[in-house]
Amino acid sequence: MDIILIPGLWLDASSWNDVAVDLQRAGHTVHPLTMPGVGASADDSSEIGISEWVDAAVAAVDAVGGPVVVVGHSGGGNVAWGVADARPDVVTRAVFVDTVPPPSGFSISEFEVVDGVVPFPGWDFFPAEDVDDLDDETRARTAPLARSVPARVPTDDITLGPGARHSVPVTLLMGGMDRETLESELEQWGPYADEFRAIGDAEVVRIGSGHWPQFSVPHRLADLIDAAVTRR
Repeated sequence: MDIILIPGLWLDASSWNDVAVDLQRAGHTVHPLTMPGVGASADDSSEIGISEWVDAAVAAVDAVGGPVVVVGHSGGGNVAWGVADARPDVVTRAVFVDTVPPPSGFSISEFEVVDGVVPFPGWDFFPAEDVDDLDDETRARTAPLARSVPARVPTDDITLGPGARHSVPVTLLMGGMDRETLESELEQWGPYADEFRAIGDAEVVRIGSGHWPQFSVPHRLADLIDAAVTRR
């Protein structure tokens, strides 16, 4: 299967390296993406928002010319869901890595804008449960990989169509939550619960990791993606 790997905020295609190797060994063709404007100055990225990220990922899907699975980590999940919305007849499964499908009209999150871009805030910015499984060596190795993202991307609302995406099978690979816990959490998130319930075929699998399993448990993440891709 062709697999489109969409990174979250601040990361590029290289963040998938360890996962991609395992997926290739399993027989898949992987297409890790670097999204537009990552690492660019404000002058070069001020016109780039979430729609441009979705368009770039849709173009990658179209370039494959056949069925694909789209995988989105964190904020990349918004992009993956935008792709599923745009190409529901081509995307055979959408896989979300420690994130959930967003409803139309919602954004990723808000972070401080510095010099017209959103820089990586550092590992210490995040809650302990997100980063506790990243040891000092991993943090030191991966922090230099993180680059700024265009200021608009985290806060732009995603615009989705009337619902063809809900026919696309979905796998949610959640760091610390099983299905029961996730559904309980979603009840506090209003339209996110409605979006989840509208999906015709959705499964939830607990990874047993923090928020960046591609760094902390890449082999397990690859195995879980492979299982989702090959599931019928």
